[in-house]
Amino acid sequence: MHRSLLNRGLLGVMLAGLVFPACCLQAQSTSLRVEVQPNGAYSIGVPGSTQDVLTANVAAKINGRWVYAPDYPRHTATHSSTHGYLGAADEWEVTYSGLAGEPNLVYRLRAYRNAPFADLKVIVDNTTGKAIQVQSIREVEASKNSIANLGAAPSSDRVLSDSFSEDRPAMQIHNLGDAANHMDRAVGSQLIYNRQSRESLFLGALTSQRFLTVLRLHTSTIGGAPTISHYEVDSTGTTELEKENSLQNSPAKDQIELSLPVAPGQSLASETLLLGASKDYHNQLETYGSLIKRIHHARVSAPPLMGWWSWTAYYFGLDQGTALTNAEWESEHLKQYGYNIFHIDEGYQYARGEYITPNATLFPAGLTPMEYEVRGLGLVPGIWTAPFEVSVRSWVYQKHPDWLIKNAQGQPIPAGNVVDGKDQLYMLDTTNPGAQAYLHKTYSTLVHTWDIHYIKLDFMDDSAIEGYYYRPHTTAMEAQRIGLQIIRGAVGNHVYLDKDGSVMLNPVGLVDYGRISQDTGHTFGSSRDAATGIAARYYMDRNFFVSDPDAFTVSTQVIKDQDWHGGQKGLTKNAAQVSISLAAVSGGMLEIGDNLPSLEDEPQRQALIENRDLIDMVKLGKASVPLDLMSYAPSDQQPSIFYLKESKRQSILTVFNWTEHPTKHSIRLADLGLAANGQYEITNIFDHKSAVEPSPGMLQVDLAKHSVSVLKIVNQTIPASAPDVTLHCPASGATGATLSLSAQTTSSDPALSFAWSLGDGVQQQGAQIRHAWTEPGDYQVHLTATSLDDVSAEKSCTVHVSGRISTVFDPAKIKRYKP
Repeated sequence: MHRSLLNRGLLGVMLAGLVFPACCLQAQSTSLRVEVQPNGAYSIGVPGSTQDVLTANVAAKINGRWVYAPDYPRHTATHSSTHGYLGAADEWEVTYSGLAGEPNLVYRLRAYRNAPFADLKVIVDNTTGKAIQVQSIREVEASKNSIANLGAAPSSDRVLSDSFSEDRPAMQIHNLGDAANHMDRAVGSQLIYNRQSRESLFLGALTSQRFLTVLRLHTSTIGGAPTISHYEVDSTGTTELEKENSLQNSPAKDQIELSLPVAPGQSLASETLLLGASKDYHNQLETYGSLIKRIHHARVSAPPLMGWWSWTAYYFGLDQGTALTNAEWESEHLKQYGYNIFHIDEGYQYARGEYITPNATLFPAGLTPMEYEVRGLGLVPGIWTAPFEVSVRSWVYQKHPDWLIKNAQGQPIPAGNVVDGKDQLYMLDTTNPGAQAYLHKTYSTLVHTWDIHYIKLDFMDDSAIEGYYYRPHTTAMEAQRIGLQIIRGAVGNHVYLDKDGSVMLNPVGLVDYGRISQDTGHTFGSSRDAATGIAARYYMDRNFFVSDPDAFTVSTQVIKDQDWHGGQKGLTKNAAQVSISLAAVSGGMLEIGDNLPSLEDEPQRQALIENRDLIDMVKLGKASVPLDLMSYAPSDQQPSIFYLKESKRQSILTVFNWTEHPTKHSIRLADLGLAANGQYEITNIFDHKSAVEPSPGMLQVDLAKHSVSVLKIVNQTIPASAPDVTLHCPASGATGATLSLSAQTTSSDPALSFAWSLGDGVQQQGAQIRHAWTEPGDYQVHLTATSLDDVSAEKSCTVHVSGRISTVFDPAKIKRYKP
């Protein structure tokens, strides 16, 4: 055995009871220390410190009971050099074996040599000679003093736990010990930060192939101070979370624990987990985001959509006439500023699960003629769906209950209802061929018949339940991706999909946009509650997808029969500014959720949605960084300070007051990356006449309660300049062939708009365009890219187009279209 291991590059072998020097199993990079301990556990720490930030082992739930690595009588470890997501790395493979009747447990740990990260995967290797069932695979099993040793007292720890979906539960940042039931539970990722030492531990799932990654940080109190007692990170099913959501009131027979078979000689792997320890938590989050983008080929080139949606304006009450009036108002007043999405939310359809059957009470002529009118107004139609939910009123449930996810008795699993106990819901089995055909037809019709170009995909958290699928042993996460792949195939690559109500990671690579916050509404409180999600997920923007912060509202509209969304009072002017500013700092979508004609007599409110600086923040397509994400003052209650470096000359500082009293903030220019002795013009974007004068090296920001200050900071020593543009242009192509052209600018010299003149009388807008020339020739393509300061750069290229379009009838070349 030793000879074969040496041939694989073995540097050290450990057997239980034998102690080897720690140096033989240690990797020391410039930014992370990783060790495999003599007992087989792994640890990570900060270089130069002798204390481990985390020491843990692995486990698995097999045949209904937990098996822990220390239960095994022996283990071996191999070490090799390798290459991973972040470059050169040291890798260990530790195998636990020899426990009677149990499979081997194996973990593979890679420590990166030039980055403060490692990644980890655990494998259940069935060496028992008989089939086994695996319910969970645990990547982190740690207790007491081996968890989050961050260089100062745990009482200074703060915990950021991502949630099951953007609002299940609502995103919060806890001081250690403040979480309900003494447990900070996360889905996907978790950040533990010590405010005194400024050290942090980050863990995040890099993959979502079969399992949900659930992290549980258990706390207790010793001598009146909080401490960490246990830490678990599992690759598992969704049932633990669904018991608090769509399966909350379900009987035990419908709350099915995931259990996957592993045949003799086969293995089952966990998801891959990223681990990091450092004094730069922003770098941890942003590195994690960039890895997700690369690993999952995230769709992040979509524009930051701007437009209107119906939900917070009318909820279930939007009808045909009201919809068209809002479309006409948007076209007349807002299209010139870039607002062109016209998004109809729930209520237009007959039932959940029957989205191409309109609600004839509200839309007696159907949706098709109205959407054509919307297109005629120069707007882009969008629609809401809950793709995997089916109500009892729907055609699917009435005709094909066999298409639904079932329990062990073969009965469809009821999982919640639409609202207030009305309209029981069931969940679509996306592995069933009939259900797949239904999905394809539904979304193909929405796009090819209704002419929809933007589709929201809602309630994927509620519908991601474990159960008995047409394809045996399918997990909820697998089923969700199968369904999303069918939808993407039906709509094509040029229709925008927006994930709403789902875990963050699983839809990446299939959707263009993603909700990052809980629902907003017509109150300051709804903005305050949504803000933590927008802050905590800032790094997902254009890494996972383009952020969807939910709609903003600015009018004094009152909706008295929707008090659950705060429709009893109209927004104050300050609260309206907060709502739209919060959407702007997300760097993603900008959707207004008001009854648009109500703005006709509110010019100050209308001016907010026409504010160029806010619109430019969105068009730039970059999220503002929450500077105090983990370090906010207790009196601020939650992150309040956001900073956006728009160009080398200009930046935007956004400061919120979430509290019930006036606040003051003293912000160092150095913390914004600005020279203390620089020459800056600083203006409040809501009142360009008022200037803010910095004291030496500091900015003083005073805020009334429930308000926001958005400051534009212009470095007067740097002249306004044209964007730095790189043009990507094909050298040649055939007549009639659709060619792609694109332009890129640098982050220090970005462009807000791109205007193309294609040499044949056609003009287009956008950083990425597609065009077909109809005649041969050499076409001079001209691009004008305009900066934040309205300074333009001109670029040109030549495209040689050859050949002619055949006009001959040739039946052999004719193919049948298959939508």
